[in-house]
Amino acid sequence: MRYSSQVKPISYLKANAAEVLARLTEGREPLVITQNGEAKAVIQDVASYEETQETLALLKILALGNAEVEAGKVKPAGEVVARLRAKQAAN
Repeated sequence: MRYSSQVKPISYLKANAAEVLARLTEGREPLVITQNGEAKAVIQDVASYEETQETLALLKILALGNAEVEAGKVKPAGEVVARLRAKQAAN
């Protein structure tokens, strides 16, 4: 994805808000908004934002899992399965 074609000044956003929103929803590519020639914000459609948040959440879970493995907080799978089966049988 090339962001260079997706860079617009804030004045463009103000003048073409409806068109920009339609393009974001259809193309699902973020738009970089500049102010005084500097990038100030990135806007994207809601579906893309939600996907990004879900991806970040999964990556966070993986990072936490890796940290637990490195800290030695692991148990053999057989032991965990046996404990779960015993717990299920008790109910």
